[in-house]
Amino acid sequence: MGQLRANAITAVVAVHLVVPDSIDDPTRPSGGNTYDRRVREGLTALGWSIHEHVVPGSWPIPDAAARAGLAAVIAGIGDGSVLLVDGVIASTVPETLVPEGRRLRLVVLVHMPVGDTSPQDGLVDAGAREQAVLAAASAIVTTSAWTRRWLLDRYALRSDRVYVAEPGVDAAALATGSATGGELLCVAAVTPNKGHDVLLAALATVMDLPWRCVCVGSVNLDPGFVGRLNRQARAHGIDDRLCFAGARTGPDLDSHYADADLLVLASRAETYGMAVTEALARGLPVVATAVGGLPDALGRAADGSRPGMLVPPGDSAAFAAALRRWLTDTELRWRLRSAARERRVMLSGWSTTSLRISRILADLAA
Repeated sequence: MGQLRANAITAVVAVHLVVPDSIDDPTRPSGGNTYDRRVREGLTALGWSIHEHVVPGSWPIPDAAARAGLAAVIAGIGDGSVLLVDGVIASTVPETLVPEGRRLRLVVLVHMPVGDTSPQDGLVDAGAREQAVLAAASAIVTTSAWTRRWLLDRYALRSDRVYVAEPGVDAAALATGSATGGELLCVAAVTPNKGHDVLLAALATVMDLPWRCVCVGSVNLDPGFVGRLNRQARAHGIDDRLCFAGARTGPDLDSHYADADLLVLASRAETYGMAVTEALARGLPVVATAVGGLPDALGRAADGSRPGMLVPPGDSAAFAAALRRWLTDTELRWRLRSAARERRVMLSGWSTTSLRISRILADLAA
């Protein structure tokens, strides 16, 4: 941290940070909330004076009260201030932020583009609204190179205003692993987007092999989907080998990683995949879908080998084939574990993420 301080701006500079009210809620852990918290802490350590504004609302589908509350917060920020807004909020309110972007130095932090949704998700004209906000921003920070490419391909944005600051990861002890490799772990909120239904369908085809799977993640976001998964597990006869553990953070989550052999993630969409790098930080290989930023998060070992296997999204047969290979091929498990341990030492910490954002903000504040 001392070296980072030496490279950071020397004067204390203020930044106004606007985040959803779920940021510190342990019952609603998410990659976006973790990222916001760690950047908040990192910028503070680098000498920034953080003025945090926590705004209530069901973002990204705010009601009138949430919109009014946000507008009041923004209106109270002085002219010329640097304003960093979580994209789940910013991308939905062009009527507030576009006019204010003329007097503020607006920076939008895009975890997941809201324009990549359908009207069925409850977002009307999401792409047009997001484009208007991002075009008015002085800078846009994305969490992966894939997201940056997606935004530039989708919207008419200046490329020199769109940056990447990948999530960091904390150092962690190596997971020891078991002889059979059968302790499977999925870390993701239980929602359709995370593909638990695809995972369960794949697991049902490898019932002849020894495995157990723990799914860590909130079960409160889509109770109907969770109910369908429970029925699916019972119908396939795998409910006694499957556990939905709910949201876990801190030491509880650490213990699940420590007990695991393999991270499994069947997401239909991901901009990065922090669970992947958290697994790699413990030397755990990964079976995941080749979607969005997940291939970048998985990365490669020094020799170019993948520390896991990637399969097409939505393809339960391909996912099952990868699981069967993992569970039956001792040599493959050894190779993937070795690659994961090599990839582990190549991962960057959160201080690198914060320093990257600090430099972006400092350029605007200059």
